[in-house]
Amino acid sequence: MINLEDSKKVMAIKKKRFILVITILIILCCLTVYIFNKIYNTTHPKEIAVKYNHSEVNKSEKITQKNQLGDQYTPWTTKRTDGKKIAYLTFDDGPSVNTEKILHILNQNNIKASFFLIGKNAENNKDLVREEVADGEVIGNHTYSHQLNYKEGTTLFVNDINKCEKVLKSIVGPSYNLNLVRFPGGSFGPKLVPFRTAVIKAGYKFIDWNDEIGDADGYDLPVSTLLNNLKKYTLQNTVVILMHDAGAKKTTVEALPQIIQYLKLKGYSFDTLKQ
Repeated sequence: MINLEDSKKVMAIKKKRFILVITILIILCCLTVYIFNKIYNTTHPKEIAVKYNHSEVNKSEKITQKNQLGDQYTPWTTKRTDGKKIAYLTFDDGPSVNTEKILHILNQNNIKASFFLIGKNAENNKDLVREEVADGEVIGNHTYSHQLNYKEGTTLFVNDINKCEKVLKSIVGPSYNLNLVRFPGGSFGPKLVPFRTAVIKAGYKFIDWNDEIGDADGYDLPVSTLLNNLKKYTLQNTVVILMHDAGAKKTTVEALPQIIQYLKLKGYSFDTLKQ
């Protein structure tokens, strides 16, 4: 028979084993979550959600022009004499699995668009980058990392842009013009004047937008919400429309045929941005 003391020892050993098993399970769970987040953040770079009203955008444009940053590219401020309405479809944060779907929709409608690529995504999707160029789309620079919050200083920001340019040219060839840059989150506001100046001094020109579907505000936003956002801001004869082709933006792909149809009904034709 097992005496009381032996029984206590057995219980103590079982308790230690139980605690050890629980500890190991907790460690494994934490490790699993960490690895998942690491992989997700690599394949779905964080987006800087930009919420602003159009009066603030116009104010920022005036600040930019006042600071003589002549290489800001603003097609919507150019007065057209031909009476045409032009829509520039632009997509940020790719390439990803959604990029190919978007290219298919564009080809079905005989439309070309402009894509601002994240360098590290381009490294992982070189064939898609080449396909974009072969299809006649315009590709531009959206920084290498997209992790910048503009606290690092202008030198690191320009270095990140230069790194993206190097990656893209290694894929599509050194002769491709990659002077056009879009800031993560846009270049709006007086705080970013030093960054805009630094980008221009480095030989680039940058572009923002005057229309959007609002897909930076979250994942899986309803198609109806994206369309309503577009209709809210489609007020000028020339619109540069911000959209995203990151891997998580499935409803952007779903909304695109309706976006194109709406713009056609409103009398817009389509063009790509000039490098």
